[in-house]
Amino acid sequence: MITVQGVVDRVGPTLLHTRMAGSGGHVADVVIAEPGARDPIGDGDLVLGVGVHATKDAAELVRYCGEEGAAAVLLKPPLPVRAAVRSAAQAGDVALVEVNPAASWAQVVLLLRSVLDAAADEADEHHGADPGLGDLFRLADAAAAVIDAPVTIEDANSRVLAYSARQDRTDPARVSTIMGRRVPDDVLARFRSRGVFRDLSRGRTTIFVPRQKDGTLPRLIVPIRMGGELLGSMWAVVPGPVADERASAFADTAPVVALHLLRRRAREDADRRRSAELVRTVLEGTGSVRLAAAELDLPDEPHRVVAMAIRTPDPLGAEGMRLALWERITAGVGRRPAVTELRDVLYAVVPDRTGWPALRQALAREEGPLVAAGPPAPVTELSGSRAVAEEMLNLLRTGLIAGPVVGHEDAWTVLALHRAATGALAAGATEFGPLAVLSGHDTQSGTSYVDTLFEWLRHPGDPRAASRALRIHPNTLRYRMAKLAELVEVDMDDPDTRLALLVQLAARRWA
Repeated sequence: MITVQGVVDRVGPTLLHTRMAGSGGHVADVVIAEPGARDPIGDGDLVLGVGVHATKDAAELVRYCGEEGAAAVLLKPPLPVRAAVRSAAQAGDVALVEVNPAASWAQVVLLLRSVLDAAADEADEHHGADPGLGDLFRLADAAAAVIDAPVTIEDANSRVLAYSARQDRTDPARVSTIMGRRVPDDVLARFRSRGVFRDLSRGRTTIFVPRQKDGTLPRLIVPIRMGGELLGSMWAVVPGPVADERASAFADTAPVVALHLLRRRAREDADRRRSAELVRTVLEGTGSVRLAAAELDLPDEPHRVVAMAIRTPDPLGAEGMRLALWERITAGVGRRPAVTELRDVLYAVVPDRTGWPALRQALAREEGPLVAAGPPAPVTELSGSRAVAEEMLNLLRTGLIAGPVVGHEDAWTVLALHRAATGALAAGATEFGPLAVLSGHDTQSGTSYVDTLFEWLRHPGDPRAASRALRIHPNTLRYRMAKLAELVEVDMDDPDTRLALLVQLAARRWA
């Protein structure tokens, strides 16, 4: 059994949007209604207002559907927000669902029926396999028969979702694409340089790419769209230019593929949302942490929390960029980590012994993200690892920790100094002693007494090391220390004085 909201969630917000929720407990079938008609409507039906354009007709249809026990009425804007229509829906306790105006009713019918069929299959079989995966491969075969060439179906991030038979008639670029389940970076670069992805984004019906100098065979590419959104593309390896009639027939298969991609994405989005909620439970350390960890199938071994932020702004949405980047990074790493998005940071839970080393190696090939991994901890005690990962990520952003990728074991000294410095500043520990005089003299006279004192204290008894840190000669260091002693009265032989000064200087530098 599936509810109206369950159907809407599976189809996704690109196509459907609930304007008013009814109390219907289940969805039984899809029914098409014409204006003024009194077609038989059963309990739990989804009623499509095909051809309904007037507010009066829409209100009458909704009223009738409420009397007959329909689960929801689907209308195109602006009808679902009209006062008369909403009043009729409220009186009849029927849901109102808005349909994307760019979607054809035929596509909506096909997609809704496929969602209901998939829900029925899941109820019968009770297994976690992807019921749409086989359909996509069959669609790839059907598209290949239309164009008479081997075909791949790819998502908007160039990941291969399905492919047809006869791939032996292709080239090394296609073989690498199928083996790696995504288009290799060098192949992507070649097609990008020819403007292929720019043409995809501009809404071209078909795109022909001729044979390339490296031996890559010609491609006929069809964008897969729904409601103006690019969902993916189909790529056929062809021997040469394709006749307009055959190319148009190939393009005509795209709307059917779009329905399946929407259904697949909605299912993945629902699974991702559920996984994200479980990960947040684990990260916050509240509620049923052990049950959440078990549902995430986290092995009973130490894990780390990894925090990742993108340094460059993304005009298409930072969240989508982080998730796409994470999927690319973790491709081939093995067990995919559990992830969630909180504010502007992506968090992942990875096994310490196997997951973090493999992930760190994969991150070395990427540019752009700042990544911090907290210390390992049991899966039921990861809130502390998250706190440390967040703190290190903030220090990466400010430059106090050298990045772009760092683990707790690499930067614990910086963490300790930063926390001590923050505490010292909060307590007003820097308000005493000679530092104010030295700092003022540096500002007025252009000297470097504060930095000189800091390095002299950091390297006790080793003036050569201190002078190297300052990039000056040891004699210059000795001269500065002598002048410093003339400027302020301070007993450098007293160990407590040296310790207090070092704490103050660290607070100024690390807080």
